[in-house]
Amino acid sequence: MQGRSYLLYDVFTTERLTGNPLAIVLDCDGLDTKAMQRIAREFNLSESVFVLPADNAAHRARIRIFTPDYEMPFAGHPTVGSAVALAELGNSGDGTGIFVLEENIGPVRCAVWKAEGATFAEFDLAKLPEAMELSADAKAIGAALGLGPHEVGFENHRPSFWSAGVPYVTIPVSGLDAAAKARLDNQAWAELAPRKSEWAFASPYIYCRETVSHDSAFHVRMFVPGNPSYEDPATGSAAAAFAGAIMHFDQPGEGMSRFWIEQGLEMGRPSKIRLELEVERRQLTAARIGGHAVKLGEGRIFA
Repeated sequence: MQGRSYLLYDVFTTERLTGNPLAIVLDCDGLDTKAMQRIAREFNLSESVFVLPADNAAHRARIRIFTPDYEMPFAGHPTVGSAVALAELGNSGDGTGIFVLEENIGPVRCAVWKAEGATFAEFDLAKLPEAMELSADAKAIGAALGLGPHEVGFENHRPSFWSAGVPYVTIPVSGLDAAAKARLDNQAWAELAPRKSEWAFASPYIYCRETVSHDSAFHVRMFVPGNPSYEDPATGSAAAAFAGAIMHFDQPGEGMSRFWIEQGLEMGRPSKIRLELEVERRQLTAARIGGHAVKLGEGRIFA
């Protein structure tokens, strides 16, 4: 049996067995949606990527992104991990390049280069964050996370709802102690959270300014509702949505602002995500998500 090659990467990290794990299945031409979903369920990672020939010959590849249960229009660590993997497999052999990946959300421009410790990739957001209506109040949101009213919010930051392709409820908390004690009550969250689809609720994205690393601007956690729920160690699509909250509450100055976001520390998989915002006349005109990725393993799948 010939099978299909696959790669395993740890993303948003320079060290193996940290960050967010990703499976990348190569040469998927001829593989249908049902088969991709079954393979993603077999890997049982937060997301798996399937690489297909690009529809546009000028683009590097088309990628489809699946959780164990459904297909995603876009996700951050699969985009960064796929960009790094394809650059390292590329003809130049030096693990660098600028190219476009086709995703369900649309074409995504990626840039990849060698950095200290690991290969680094960044991508332009195909869709800038948009505010969405949030009807739940801060007290109820805090209670669904096991937090008291005094632990939700800081400065002028309040819970809000944003999407840059995937929606998240962004929830400011008072500091690291509040972030560490947060626990998602699935039933309570289901009673107040907005839906992102007919079968799933938007995830809570908890953040604070107090950080563990001196070079981080924010410390975050993200929980995926479900039965069972789970915590994600690094969430690029949430960082993309979070750009909307930063613009709304902090109002960065003209030009480019850069933020490092730390995540995954509470679950023993430390991650670092870089968020860049370009502001012109107080409006967000462009944004990028970036991070390192390291190859963990490779193999063949006979399915």
